[in-house]
Amino acid sequence: MSRENAEVIERAVGAVNARDLDGYLACCTPDIEIHTPLASIGGVYDGPSGIRRWFSDLEDVGPDFRLELERAETIRPGRVLAFLRVTGSGRTSGLQVTDATPITNVYDLVGGKISRVRIFMDRQEALEAVGLSE
Repeated sequence: MSRENAEVIERAVGAVNARDLDGYLACCTPDIEIHTPLASIGGVYDGPSGIRRWFSDLEDVGPDFRLELERAETIRPGRVLAFLRVTGSGRTSGLQVTDATPITNVYDLVGGKISRVRIFMDRQEALEAVGLSE
């Protein structure tokens, strides 16, 4: 099951890059939650309506936002740690993220589908959140 979970993450990242909302939702449980670094301000994106809002927010903020999956590792059954890099430019500011900023996502899966995503801008913080250290 561990490789299958990593493959779900690969499909989900591909769906984000393709702006394929239905493809992304197909990788998720109905009660999906996305916790971003700005969740304390904008809240958690939850359920299909939250995911639609998240896709819309991505398009509004950075229409060329892309994720590059470096690797996805199953760290225990139902949990995958994904090391990614982000590129894109701000729609309003025009600021470009061309240095492929590293981020780390923690994916919790239930029945082979993503139930929760926690996005960390600091890789060490992500590792600590799952009880690992680099």
